[in-house]
Amino acid sequence: MLDKSETRGIINSMGLVFGDIGTSPIYTLAVIFLITPVTYSHIIGILSLIVWTLIILVTIEYSWLAMSLGKKGEGGTIVLKELLVPLLKSGRKVTVITILSYVGISFLLGDGVITPAISILSAVEGLRIIPGLETISQGSLITIAAIIAIALFSIQKKGTEKITWLFGPLMVLWFSLLVLSGIASIIYTPSVIKAINPFYGIDFLLHNGLAGFFVLSEVILCATGGEALYADMGHLGREPIIKAWRLVFVSLVLNYLGQGAFLIRNPGSRNILFEMIYQQAHFIYIPFLILSIIATVIASQAMISGMFSIVYQGITTRIAPMFKIDYTSDEMKSQIYISVVNWLLLISVLVVMYEFKESNKLAAAYGLTVTGSMAITGIMMTMIFGLRKDWTKAIVSVLVTVIDLVFLISNSYKIPHGGIWSITIASFIFSMIMIYTSGQKRLYQSLKPMRLNDFLQTYRQMYESTNKIKGTALFFARNISLIPQYIPHTMFENEIIYEDNIIISITSLEEPFGVRSSFGETLASGLKVFEIDMGYMEVIDVAEILKTAGIKEKTIFYGVEDIVTDNPVWKIFSMIKKITPSFVQYYKLPPEKLHGVITRFEM
Repeated sequence: MLDKSETRGIINSMGLVFGDIGTSPIYTLAVIFLITPVTYSHIIGILSLIVWTLIILVTIEYSWLAMSLGKKGEGGTIVLKELLVPLLKSGRKVTVITILSYVGISFLLGDGVITPAISILSAVEGLRIIPGLETISQGSLITIAAIIAIALFSIQKKGTEKITWLFGPLMVLWFSLLVLSGIASIIYTPSVIKAINPFYGIDFLLHNGLAGFFVLSEVILCATGGEALYADMGHLGREPIIKAWRLVFVSLVLNYLGQGAFLIRNPGSRNILFEMIYQQAHFIYIPFLILSIIATVIASQAMISGMFSIVYQGITTRIAPMFKIDYTSDEMKSQIYISVVNWLLLISVLVVMYEFKESNKLAAAYGLTVTGSMAITGIMMTMIFGLRKDWTKAIVSVLVTVIDLVFLISNSYKIPHGGIWSITIASFIFSMIMIYTSGQKRLYQSLKPMRLNDFLQTYRQMYESTNKIKGTALFFARNISLIPQYIPHTMFENEIIYEDNIIISITSLEEPFGVRSSFGETLASGLKVFEIDMGYMEVIDVAEILKTAGIKEKTIFYGVEDIVTDNPVWKIFSMIKKITPSFVQYYKLPPEKLHGVITRFEM
């Protein structure tokens, strides 16, 4: 028997982790049978492929292999990179893995655009089953879906903490209805149960040649959202997610088998799930349709929250600019809102809806980035297990990665049919990451920081001979051994030296969580170091940490870079720097005490 906390964890997981994969039955089979004939052998073969895709790519790859690689309970692409880099000896290998992780992050973010669009639009299209609404125009359906998307993104700033407790119970109801409708349909055509045998899936691929191979590109839709098991591990814990997945897996398999059984009896069906429900019990159809729209909104909400988390990880690991962050909950630090991400995501979702117009056309773009992300996860896992000499998992991981790559190759045919959108979005994100990280590296080299010993030598002379200003001044430096140019510029050239000067160093740890802060050694008279070490998933209040440490600053100095360049790439970098908050604005330090020191650089 499960205790109350375990039950609550499983229900929460259903609401926050399995929304995406849980709503895939709305469109998966409907899309597959648009590109392949509806015959008994095809239905059984495709059902077999779906069942074994869920087993191999979700249960084995994510539920078993990936979730055994958590770091302090946290998961995700960045965590895999953090685990793998220390195991590599060659600097070149580290560079390759770092770039590979950037590609994986870009794929995940690209996937975040299509998920809300296809989920909401496919559910809204169920309106056509209602008598009298059969002729509703696609334009009207797009408008309804767009209104739902706008409403969803508009509430993000206020926080979703007050309604997230509803997500779990609603998804439990959703999965329960999937089970009941699936079993009710299987009863009439029990022969579909044989699809559990992998022979029928292999037989389908062998007898349908290249066309059968490309069907895999639509079969993968049943596993979209599977990567959320690993990515959300830090929020809910490993055990509740794995236990919830067992229930979700059974629900999905029974419903897909039920849909297959319905399709055998009704080969002309197009919107299979909704038509099956309407035929089984038309009096509950409208409540089911409303629940399906709610389920897709919950799936979209989980994806939006995931996007915020990924971008925040990127900020703290210095691969993304310091976007303005708002904290929407006083109790849950993980509840964050990033305005620029929210509105860019909404605009992208609306554009994608308008461009593709129908969910089955959106499916032509969906799955490409998902399989890319899964393949990258597989490659990184295989390397970790191999370097750790965990040969059993390494061998299984190799086999899973090969299957990931087969799915990725099958999805390549989607590129001219809409998949180019996924590639374009992911490529744009990857380009921004590369420009920003390269620009930061180049800028840091151009900053010509002063070595600590040279700085201290001049500082001692100036401190003794210069009239000091009463009070405490704060300065920020990433690495205390290399003093940023703006500090000597302020102290030595402008002769601004306070009685007490504190250099604040904020360092991101390799662990996801944990905050440590303390005074380091006193470097010289009137000069101290205060060090803050934070996990890369931590959300910290620097002002509060300083107050707790008893620091009462009179003024805060920080560096502002004015970049001059004719290089188009560095011009993009310069624009990114100008439109994103500075370091001190990001950490919400008191504005009346801030003084930016401008330094011009040529790149």
